[in-house]
Amino acid sequence: MRNPLGLSTFVLASPFSDADCPAAFAKVAGLGYDVIEVCVEDPQLLSARALRDAAGEHGLAVSVCGAFGPDRDVSAADPDARAAGLGYLRRCVDLAAAVGSPHVAGPMYAPTGQARLLPPDARARQRARAAESLRAAADHAGELGVRLALEPLNRFETDLVNTVEQGLELCAAVGRDNLGLMLDTFHQNIEEKDLGAAIRAAGDRVFHFQVSENDRGTPGSGHLPWPEVFAALEDIGYSGQIVVESFLPTIAEIARAVSLWRPVAPSMDALAADSIAFLRTALRNH
Repeated sequence: MRNPLGLSTFVLASPFSDADCPAAFAKVAGLGYDVIEVCVEDPQLLSARALRDAAGEHGLAVSVCGAFGPDRDVSAADPDARAAGLGYLRRCVDLAAAVGSPHVAGPMYAPTGQARLLPPDARARQRARAAESLRAAADHAGELGVRLALEPLNRFETDLVNTVEQGLELCAAVGRDNLGLMLDTFHQNIEEKDLGAAIRAAGDRVFHFQVSENDRGTPGSGHLPWPEVFAALEDIGYSGQIVVESFLPTIAEIARAVSLWRPVAPSMDALAADSIAFLRTALRNH
């Protein structure tokens, strides 16, 4: 397998901005990655020109990932709140088109951290609102040649889409070919009974793939069944990006959002370097 390997800017700086581009792109390229995944926490801090210039200088591709807080809820009951969420998602799509990212990825169906036990009728209404919003976003993305990759999250971070099965159901409800899934091994390790079977079930709907260990640390340092994961990706013919995602434990807002209460590696630099070393070796051996 020879997939483009990437590193998330959540490992480097938060919120990521134009000012971070020179050092961050140089570091990611120097480590041997092919892709830098830019997480759009504050759209006002990022410009397509700065990202394109840095990418061109260092020979990197750019992937765009959204950050979906409570003010970006496309499933909200309030129409103004839904409009705000859809507006943010459209801005991410525009940025992706401008920098050549094949997709916008992330848990775009609802805000991260929203976990409620809703009755079935209320849940169905929420899902319908999410589908309506995502349909509009997918239509906009389709006009620009961009795909949307929605990410199932674990039960502690969302109550709407936790598994591949639920993600595929939402894709079917939206009914757009340019809407698929981003799978993340951290969340899958919590929610899926069989990682390989879940990846194979997603099949050609896997538009993007993120990796981290069972504790959000360096891939290969924990108990995830990596040979099974890579075998399943090969079985579905996945040739897209594989991006390492972890989070800076020093950013309080992010630490709270993902329940990151302790360091998961000696340093973020060590995590970045050790991750690509593991992935290169594991994929080559596979």
